[in-house]
Amino acid sequence: MSFAGDLRAVVRHRDFRRLYGARLTSQAADGAFQTALASLFFFSPERQTSAGSVAAAFATLLLPYSIVGPFAGVLLDRWRRRQILVVANLLRAAMVLGVAGLVGAQVTGPVLYVAVLACLSVNRFFLSGLSAALPHVVTRAELVMANSVSTTSGTIVAILGGGIGYGLRKLLGDGSSSDALVIVMAALTYVVAAAVASRMDKDLLGPDLADEPAQTREAVRRVARGLIDGAHHVWTHRRAGHALAAIGAHRFFYGVSTISAILLFRSYFNDPDDVDAGLAGLAAAFAASGLGFFLAAVITPEITHRVRKETWITTCFALAAAAELVYVFVLTEWLLLVGAFVVGVAAQGSKICVDTIVQESIGDAYRGRVFSFYDVLFNVSFVSAAAFGALALPPDGNSPAVFLVIAVGYAVTAVVYGHASRASRPVRAPDSAPQPLPE
Repeated sequence: MSFAGDLRAVVRHRDFRRLYGARLTSQAADGAFQTALASLFFFSPERQTSAGSVAAAFATLLLPYSIVGPFAGVLLDRWRRRQILVVANLLRAAMVLGVAGLVGAQVTGPVLYVAVLACLSVNRFFLSGLSAALPHVVTRAELVMANSVSTTSGTIVAILGGGIGYGLRKLLGDGSSSDALVIVMAALTYVVAAAVASRMDKDLLGPDLADEPAQTREAVRRVARGLIDGAHHVWTHRRAGHALAAIGAHRFFYGVSTISAILLFRSYFNDPDDVDAGLAGLAAAFAASGLGFFLAAVITPEITHRVRKETWITTCFALAAAAELVYVFVLTEWLLLVGAFVVGVAAQGSKICVDTIVQESIGDAYRGRVFSFYDVLFNVSFVSAAAFGALALPPDGNSPAVFLVIAVGYAVTAVVYGHASRASRPVRAPDSAPQPLPE
């Protein structure tokens, strides 16, 4: 079936459309919110941005997700996921309005960081809930296409939301009041996302507790044990475990590359005092990456009809290695944009396949915990990349040695995962949930 045919097959499910709409609306708000944060933390003229400061900002923003993740996983396997999607967006709206008030009042330092952390931590419940809920709104055969459409569209819409936030900030002018208004717009959009999610039946998205009812109910009082259960479940399902290990390695190298790009646009390609030029360059890189995400959404379902998902993941990492290797020898702004496009294809193509492998391999009673473990792995890998970047990157972000490390790392990941995955074969998840029928 063609991409267009697969897309029609997925979108014709009413409940998928509603889940999809909630994702797109919320991630558009994420993009606008993150644009304001980038302006505040990375491109303010009064802030001296270095590899260490960028790394510290990322560590502060991401590391607490590793604490929230275990709670999210257990609760996603205990509470109605549809309710989580509604409440999480309403809670974020209220908290983001609080951040807007702090920004408008020019409050900085730990108070602002803690407020931002609280907002972004709630996001863990929403994104993990979306992934755990997806098998309830499409058939098993449509999971690859559903992941392709959902995650890629969500990323692209987040980029578009960021572009809208950037355009609004340009229209309003520089200053904390402009950033505050962009954040208010994001808060209102979260309310819309909650309204979209509320249109689904409250029991539609699970969890289905027939697999492990007593253990799942007890897990809400044993959060640490819940995360261990998720990790152990991944360990006993080697196909999912190998895929998560590979995507964790990718996230590390992708994180180092992202930190380098911020520094390059901040201080290497542009005058550090020219905030608009730096933000515009970074926006162009994100747009190029977004085009790569879109291409991955188009080609991944077609490719995985012909080859194993594991083969395509291996190929994606090899492509990323080749793109990063170019920067060892020559680095220009347009080459960085081309590389952002290629790595975008690789990042999204591999993630679509990893998401699907996990959904296929893990039973629904564990799916929330496993996706939260996945989320923790993602963020710990990025925080590790931030620490590495702080030590290895110069203030302007240009380091051929670091680019070589990234390229070799991607290549080694491709080889190791390709070898390991040949011994892994798909195992049908012990799902008790009935698959939805086309409407």
